[in-house]
Amino acid sequence: MSDTRPRPQQREKVEPEDGRGTDDFAAEIGRMVRLGRAKRGISRRKLAADSGISERYLAQIESGQGNPSVNVLKSVADAIAMPVFELLPRGGSGHFALDRVLDLLARLPPGELPAVAATMEEKLGSAADRARRIALVGLRGAGKSTLGRKLATHLGVPFLELNQVIEQNYGASVAMLIELSGLATFRKYEHECLQRVIDQHEAAVIATAGGVVANPETFTLLLHRTHAIWIKARPEEHMARVIAQGDFRPMAQNREAMADLVAILEARSADYARAEARLDTSGASVEKSFAELIRIVAPYTGLGSDR
Repeated sequence: MSDTRPRPQQREKVEPEDGRGTDDFAAEIGRMVRLGRAKRGISRRKLAADSGISERYLAQIESGQGNPSVNVLKSVADAIAMPVFELLPRGGSGHFALDRVLDLLARLPPGELPAVAATMEEKLGSAADRARRIALVGLRGAGKSTLGRKLATHLGVPFLELNQVIEQNYGASVAMLIELSGLATFRKYEHECLQRVIDQHEAAVIATAGGVVANPETFTLLLHRTHAIWIKARPEEHMARVIAQGDFRPMAQNREAMADLVAILEARSADYARAEARLDTSGASVEKSFAELIRIVAPYTGLGSDR
């Protein structure tokens, strides 16, 4: 007689109400992505480059072995110029209510989606595991490192600059890694190191590089597993602080540096705005900004602002 008992660590599959397995659902998403890409004559490599998602991960999605988040699917949909809900299996499901929800989501302005997602997480009891990890995002010169170190000391937790973690793990400076391996490989390193930091630290203050939003997978991971706070400032203050730190490269190498900085800030603001909170350090002293930061993080850390 064969042994039908579950093997160690074997998980029972959760079946949707219509009887389709989760594997079938993932396979159908993969098929929809392949069809959408083929209809537009886009290679997988081209889609990877345009969406910011690794070619290997796209291959996993298309084979039905991946587990893409909504944000990843949106990146794919944007790259092939189609509504994200068209990548989700719908035909023949018999779930009129689900189809209605997807249609309503497609009509929402992007800025309203985070609030809807938070409400759904609360309703389903599936809030993300952010623990007591605080991540500071924003452009260089906003004050992430200065405020991050002070906050980590105040909370008694490690302070980690993600770029330094990358350099320690891969044995070269960020500039050299990008030059030798390319930006896409660096983004892969960045994702791996962020995942490692999250796995190893239930409580920490993490300062990220301004370009962390360039990889949707990495930024989604950050938003889902940390309490992200956007540290922002006026463009002229960003520039002045970078120069005050002794880095004259922005002005020396590019006479249009301020215009470029403004353009970058405008391009990334929508992503930065997805953070749970924001702190504007414009015109404020370090002490004043730090006091406001303590107030902001108090609900996330379980510690009062008067500690």
